[in-house]
Amino acid sequence: MAHAIGHRNSYVTQLKNDIFLRALLRQPVPYTPVWMMRQAGRYLPEYNQTRAQAGSFLNLAQNPEYACEVTLQPLRRFALDAAILFSDILTVPDAMGLGLQFVAGEGPRFERPLRDEAAIQALRVPDMDDLRYVFDAVSLIRRELDGAVPLIGFSGSPWTLACYMVEGQGSSDYRQIKTLLYQRPDLLQHILQVNAQAVQVYLNAQIRAGAQAVMIFDSWGGVLADGLFQQFSLHYTRLVLDGLLREHDGQRIPAIVFTKGGGQWVADIAQSGCDAVGLDWTASLSRARQVVGDRVALQGNLDPMALFGGDAAIRAEVRRVLADFGTVGDGGHVFNLGHGISQFTPPESVLSLVDEVHSASRAYHA
Repeated sequence: MAHAIGHRNSYVTQLKNDIFLRALLRQPVPYTPVWMMRQAGRYLPEYNQTRAQAGSFLNLAQNPEYACEVTLQPLRRFALDAAILFSDILTVPDAMGLGLQFVAGEGPRFERPLRDEAAIQALRVPDMDDLRYVFDAVSLIRRELDGAVPLIGFSGSPWTLACYMVEGQGSSDYRQIKTLLYQRPDLLQHILQVNAQAVQVYLNAQIRAGAQAVMIFDSWGGVLADGLFQQFSLHYTRLVLDGLLREHDGQRIPAIVFTKGGGQWVADIAQSGCDAVGLDWTASLSRARQVVGDRVALQGNLDPMALFGGDAAIRAEVRRVLADFGTVGDGGHVFNLGHGISQFTPPESVLSLVDEVHSASRAYHA
C-alpha cells in the first residue's frame, strides 16, 4: 500500500484571522466568514496571465510556485477569510495511471478509463510520492500566507472520482458508471474502496504539509437515487472521514463535506463524522439547520449566478442567505457560493459579496 508522506513544518505561525476555523467548529465569531469555491480561477485576469505563463492547466496545477501564486491572487483582491489550495480533484486518479489530460473546450479526460474487470481489479492506491507536487504546494502556500488566513486542502469524494474514472470525462447521464452500479456493484465497490483509502492518505498528507481544514467535494453525489447515495457515495466518504487526522500540530483540523444536489440528505451527511455540511443554492439553510441542530456547521449557499445581478441584487441576495441561516450563536455558518464561481463573473461583484457578508452578518452575531 502507498505510504503517507510526513512533512515537518519549520513554521508555526499564529493565525491573524481564524474566524473561518472557529465558525466550522461552532465557536463564537464576530461576523460570518466567507470564501468561494473556485475562488482562484478564470474570472481573475491575473489567473489567466499566470495560466498562460504556465502553458497548460496541468503545468499550472503541478508546479508548486504557480499553484501558490494563483492560490494567493484572490486574497490580494478580496478580504476572504480562507485560502483554498489550487489543484484539481483528478490528481488522485491521474496518479493511479489513468492518464489525465485537459482538452481545450472539453475539460478533463482520461486516456485509460476503467471499462473492464481486469483494469478495475488492478486498481491500487497510488504512491503519494507521485503527488508530492501537491504537498509541496501546500507547504509553500502556508509559508507565503504567513498566518493571514487558514488554508483549506481538498479532494474529490470516492464516488465523484469514480464517476470520472469510469466515464473518462464529465457526463450528462452517467451511463457508464450507473451501468456498472446496477450490473456489477461488486466492481464499483472495489473502485470506491480503493478511492476511499487513497483519498484518506492524500488528505492526511495535505494536513501534514500544512492544510488547516479539509473539504471533500462530492460533486456528483446528487445524481444517485435515494438509498444508493447512502450506499455508494456517503458510505465511502464516511470511510475517509473515519481515518482523517483531526488534530495536527496541536490544532483541530475541521472537515467539510459538500454534496452538490444533496440537500435532501443533510441529516445523513451530518452524521458522517464531518464538522460542516456544504449546501448548494437549492437547499434551505433554515430547514437544514432545523434538521441538524448544532451538531455541524453549515456552509453556503448563494447561487453563483447572483453575482451577475449587479451590486444591489448581490447585496440583497447576501442578506437573504444570512437571514435564512438566522442568528448564529454557536450554530456555525460559513458563507459560500452553492457551487464554484463562474469564469464570467465580474471581479467587482466579488467585492460587493465579501463586503456585504462582513457588514450585514454582524447583526446575526451576539
